[in-house]
Amino acid sequence: MAPNRGQPLIGEARQVSHGAVVRLRALRDLLDTIAFPLQIDRVAQARGAADHVVNQLDDYVLPRYERLDAPLLAVVGGSTGAGKSTVVNSLLGAPVAASSAIRPTTRRPLLLHHPAEASWFDDDRILPSLARVRVAADAPPSTAVVDAGVHTELEIRASGRLPQGLAIVDAPDVDSIVDENRLIAAQLLAAADLWLFVTTAARYADAVPWDLLWDAAARNVVVAIILDRVPPEVVDEVRSDLRRRLSEAGLAGAPLFTILESPLQDGMLPESEIAPVRGWLTELAADAASRSRVARQTLEGAVESVLRQATAVASAAHEQVEAAGRLRAQAVDARTDALRRVRAATADGSLLRGEVLARWQEFVGTGEFLRSLEAQVGRIRDRVSAFVRGQPQPARQVEEAIEEGLLTLLEAEAQRAAADIDHAWRFEGGGRDLLGAALKSLPTAGRLHEQASRHVVDWQSDLLDLVRNEGADRRFTARMLSLGVNGLGIALMVLILATTGGVITGAEVAAAGGTAVVGQKLLEAVFGEDAVRRMAKQARVQLHGHAEQLLDWYLAPFVKAVDDLPIRSDVAAAVAAAVAEVRAAQGGAE
Repeated sequence: MAPNRGQPLIGEARQVSHGAVVRLRALRDLLDTIAFPLQIDRVAQARGAADHVVNQLDDYVLPRYERLDAPLLAVVGGSTGAGKSTVVNSLLGAPVAASSAIRPTTRRPLLLHHPAEASWFDDDRILPSLARVRVAADAPPSTAVVDAGVHTELEIRASGRLPQGLAIVDAPDVDSIVDENRLIAAQLLAAADLWLFVTTAARYADAVPWDLLWDAAARNVVVAIILDRVPPEVVDEVRSDLRRRLSEAGLAGAPLFTILESPLQDGMLPESEIAPVRGWLTELAADAASRSRVARQTLEGAVESVLRQATAVASAAHEQVEAAGRLRAQAVDARTDALRRVRAATADGSLLRGEVLARWQEFVGTGEFLRSLEAQVGRIRDRVSAFVRGQPQPARQVEEAIEEGLLTLLEAEAQRAAADIDHAWRFEGGGRDLLGAALKSLPTAGRLHEQASRHVVDWQSDLLDLVRNEGADRRFTARMLSLGVNGLGIALMVLILATTGGVITGAEVAAAGGTAVVGQKLLEAVFGEDAVRRMAKQARVQLHGHAEQLLDWYLAPFVKAVDDLPIRSDVAAAVAAAVAEVRAAQGGAE
């Protein structure tokens, strides 16, 4: 019976190139770096797929690619209670695997090999994630203890009853009630050159085994089916139905061995029932060409599956990149909206109300200013003189009122932006994962007040420097001294808070309550209209710059939470390039 499933086996394929192995290792290392930190849709499946591909490369593809002359690895797998361990014991004619009515029986997988081939399995060439536990050839079957550690171990035993060129693994149940058993069973099947799939007349239609068989067909794995415990009276009916199912799954050519229901003899199947399976395996092991064909067929199918899955993993990783991009964009949008509101509030006259307006009107005496600019200048000169005489300082009061208004505005907008990000991230995939750390790192209200105050004071200082620098020309020195740098600076602050262009238009008079017109006329009298426009523009840019710096500082924990995610923006392109290089290396192998 040929070791195939009805499709042409890969012939004596060309020598595997060293370049293909190198590129497969590069692909493996790349896949191993991919992270899925955000809890978005299907992230659990993506993580599982990534782990599966890396394990498939580590456990089977790379070891087999590098040593095509290694013994075939046949994994005996199947459903709970199918009699896998009994089949293994019967094949060897000796009790080497624990069999019991207790479920699950096989907890630590057992690898059996010919004594002359021990060197193939003592190192971690295959299944490197499993620790080796070597057992003496004549030792009794290991007791099936319940221990979490056994799921990370591979028991190895030599047996002279096995032919050279073939190793057998007794695997845990594929549908075990123990999660670790199912995972290790799937890992072992993925590392096999050949599947010996054991089922029974009562369990052959179960869903879980068929999911694995469909996967095996998709990966072109060589599979042989052992139908155990079949009542003689239904053998034809059951075999016929099983054949139909195998054909539908793409396994029409899979060898099918039937073991009739019969009493065990010293815990083993009757020789007449197990002999066909043993004979097929012995014949396969004895023929180097057949072994090579089986290994190459399963290997090339596994490589193709790895490349497909790697592309799917990369696509899932790119979804993480896109999700992170959306989260970052929401943080940036909140910051942009806050800055836009600050710009609007510092240009529409809204800050020239309440305390600021009262102090400004007290400082300039609006009505008199409007009647006579010269009188206004003299009035301000008198007020500046009052400062020297120790009288109340209305200029400082205006400055403080403006400072308080800007401070309140900046704090409120920073906190509103943080609240907007909080709200957006709670409804965005993966956002909740980042909120905890970001909010924990968010500056306290006290620190925000301190930083906002520093920026406002620094801006006011910058603005006074503008006034000083603009008036450095001697023509303005005397007039500036009579008015005071602070007085001119306050007038410039009020003008900025009333207009976007540095010169109040008719439409802006109402917004500013008419009060800023006084400051504009005074500044123009001192510096000229063009200079006033220039200073107002520069001071506004500086104000916006301080607002940006404050918002960037306050919202930095949100941006950092995204930027610190262990994801690569180029992951999809990198995997696509690696897959293409593997395919090119395969095609160019000699």
